[in-house]
Order: sequence, then C-alpha cells, then structure tokens
Amino acid sequence: MLIDLHTHTLPLSDDSELTPDELIAHAKRAGLDAICLTEHDAFWNDDDIAALCRKHDFLILPGVEINTEEEHLLVFGLKKWILGMSRAAFVKEIVDKAGGAVIVAHPYRRKILKSEDPENKRYYRELNRACQNPIYRMVDAVEVFNARGTERQNAFSAELAERLKLRGIAGSDAHEARDIGRAATFFERKLTTLQELIAELKAGRFRVADPSEIKENLYHQEAER
Repeated sequence: MLIDLHTHTLPLSDDSELTPDELIAHAKRAGLDAICLTEHDAFWNDDDIAALCRKHDFLILPGVEINTEEEHLLVFGLKKWILGMSRAAFVKEIVDKAGGAVIVAHPYRRKILKSEDPENKRYYRELNRACQNPIYRMVDAVEVFNARGTERQNAFSAELAERLKLRGIAGSDAHEARDIGRAATFFERKLTTLQELIAELKAGRFRVADPSEIKENLYHQEAER
C-alpha cells in the first residue's frame, strides 16, 4: 500500500499552493493508495477528513507537522495544539499518552550542507552532531527521502537513520502539484484507519517506496507535451 505521509494544503498551511481537492486528485492519478494531511502546526477536524474521504472515495488520514525547537516532527494521533509543543520532549510525552507515532521530518533542515565542501568536513560534522541529538531516541522513524530535498540532503537523512538504526519513510512534502507522486512509503498491510497506520509505524512494517512502484508523475508528463 503506497501512502504519502507528508503533504500540505491551503488554507491550514498558508505556504501551500494546493487545495485538498487538488492534492487528492493528483494523488489518485499518481497511483497512491492514501495520503496524510500534515499541515504546519494545524489540525484537521475528523468530520472534515471523513467528508473528504467520502467525496473522493479515497483514504485520507490526519496528522500534523509540528515545528519544535529541535526539529520538525510529523505526528500522528494528536487532535489539537497544546501549550508546550514547541519542545520535542513534551510532544513525545503527549503522543505517548495518546498512543500515537512520531517521525522526524527532513532532518537536513537547519543545517548547512553546502555543495562547496569538497572534503565533506562540514557535512560529517553536522552528521555527527545530529547523531548526538536526543530527539532521535524519541521517534519511530526518520524521513530519509523528502521530494523537495536535494540528493545530498536526502543522503544526509538516510545516513543519519542508518547510523542510528532507525526506520526510514519517504514523503513528498507537497506544497504544489509537481511534488505529488515523487515520493511515498510502502506499507506491507492494507490500512483503513489512522489507528492502523500508527500500529504499522510502531511495528516497522513499512519501507521507502521504489520509484518504479509509483506511477509516472503526470504533472511532469503533461508539462513536457
């Protein structure tokens, strides 16, 4: 089952160019089986999610991208913002109480990974520093491929996860149509609810989807005509 675990839509994510309807339509065309709406520090109402599922006959699962002082976190299982969620340890505490799951999003962010680093000194200094960050002892997975990241940035994320022996996911981080279909996470079992998604994330029954498993991104196909 192919799921994009990281997407953004208007108006809850004001830096996105996509409406929920546009995102879902493109996701279906790309051959995805489900998407997660993970707006920036904003939560979807369960009734609105259910209405979107019925309207499009498509599985949509709610999450949130929380901007903490340490990293951005993709969180599943919370319903609302609580004062103190700017700290990762507090987020982890309330997620555990709710029976949810936490993933570090694009861990290369907030780090300087310049291409003009021929000996990779800065790269490995930042990688070693990241490995010491206690946040990685709190999470269920790391986003090792972000469709909006560069090859070098995603390599950083993948090596970080490998060093720390953490499972990896892939997400489009979609803010515009061209992002959709460029990344997904493959789940071994069929999922129909948020609780099932959380259970599979906790159990580790997932992997980064191979590009060949996702239909060609029709946005690019049409743009070339």
